[in-house]
Amino acid sequence: RLGVMLVGMGGNNGTTVVAATLANKLGLSWRTKDKIQYANYYGSITQASTVSLGNGPQGEVHVPLKDLLPMVNPNDVVFDGWDISSLNMAEAMRRAKVLDVQLQDQLAPHMKKMHPRPGIFDPTFVAANQEDRADNIIAGNKQQQLEHIQADIRDFIASSKVDKTIVLWTANTERYCDVTDGVHDTAENLLDAIQKNHPEVSPSTIFAVAAVLEGCTYINGSPQNTLVPGLQELARQRQVFLAGDDFKSGQTKLKSVLVDFLVSAGIKPVSIVSYNHLGNNDGKNLSAPAQFRSKEISKSNVVDDMVDSNSILYAPGEKPDHCVVIKYVPYVGDSKRAMDEYTSEIMMGGHNTIVVHNTCEDSLLAAPLIIDLFVLAELCERIEFSVAGSKFQGFHSVLSLLSYLCKAPAVPPGAPVVNALFKQRCCIVNVLRACLGLAPCHFMNLEFKASDASVWERSKSALVPEESGSKKQARSPHEVRTIA
Repeated sequence: RLGVMLVGMGGNNGTTVVAATLANKLGLSWRTKDKIQYANYYGSITQASTVSLGNGPQGEVHVPLKDLLPMVNPNDVVFDGWDISSLNMAEAMRRAKVLDVQLQDQLAPHMKKMHPRPGIFDPTFVAANQEDRADNIIAGNKQQQLEHIQADIRDFIASSKVDKTIVLWTANTERYCDVTDGVHDTAENLLDAIQKNHPEVSPSTIFAVAAVLEGCTYINGSPQNTLVPGLQELARQRQVFLAGDDFKSGQTKLKSVLVDFLVSAGIKPVSIVSYNHLGNNDGKNLSAPAQFRSKEISKSNVVDDMVDSNSILYAPGEKPDHCVVIKYVPYVGDSKRAMDEYTSEIMMGGHNTIVVHNTCEDSLLAAPLIIDLFVLAELCERIEFSVAGSKFQGFHSVLSLLSYLCKAPAVPPGAPVVNALFKQRCCIVNVLRACLGLAPCHFMNLEFKASDASVWERSKSALVPEESGSKKQARSPHEVRTIA
């Protein structure tokens, strides 16, 4: 039984996740202006996508991703969390204006019983315009706040009888903290800095430290630099997962596909301009320069690995011009407008320009990612693997397997950052296949391209052992050669 504690539980994302899982659990339906709508988990790769197992007599076989391995059912998750606003979850859901009113009316009797725990409000880390909703605050210094959060986690685990708990930040974007040696560089220094009430320890890092100390996976769904080196060291010491940063839900997800397509096609993007406007509380908070800067960094780095992969198109250190703009327009609410212009150089000095307009219902795109993050994170806690006969081990405490779901993937020190969406999803699928003893997926399909496909009927699907001296070596039944 999994418990999920949301930081920012009463925000647009938090209320949408809780409402969506409750609607699915209750099997709710409601009338829209178009049709009778039934609760679903569209937008979640674990709940609403399939993967190929291979080819069978009737063609390619696809199964739901969630059926590959035993995974948590979101309907069974127990939610709790914190928010700086004291509204109960029904009132917070209505304030968010994300879901149809008829659905809100059905959910309200259930959600009004849920009240967020007090959160941490530090006006030096979020926009000043957030102060008007901050009426549910943990008092005291940073050490007292840390101990309060730890006590909340322990209380939730005891009262809900969950087997394990994941803490996930879906609250406002903070400004970047000034990462400093002697403060953020080691676990010991970070804990000491909290004890001394150091001003550059952010609320999100306090929540993360509390989660790690209580043995709970922590996921950072916003772009700020929560996962400082000292926190990562603490997570390694405690053998607890960290994941992040920033949900990759709309415009950036599309960008990680389009730029991969262009560069892989030998086309050179030279200018990428991304403009957004939205009217929810996230947009309100991002209207402040320091908080916008965190988001700008997160959105801008998404193309780096794709550009670096092609030395034919780009000289060392060369990158496209990349501009990101976010504006707050209250009237549009949660329905974010995103406009992108991609200008590329093509053959013989020509130019190609792609312009995309994307209307993103922000929280309805983010909520399925939150579900995928806690479902896959919980699964990863149960996976161990052995390399070349070595003892079994788990994943690194910085859980980069979840990169598909993050704008700015956190990776272990020295590890490559992969932003290309197709590669990120393949990584998840191939890990799940490996757990089943299946080979990694590929798209060669050589059996359908051969001049004599009958040889596949005579070949063995497994590796064929071949004697070499006193040792056995594995030889693939399929060999490829080139002819000069």
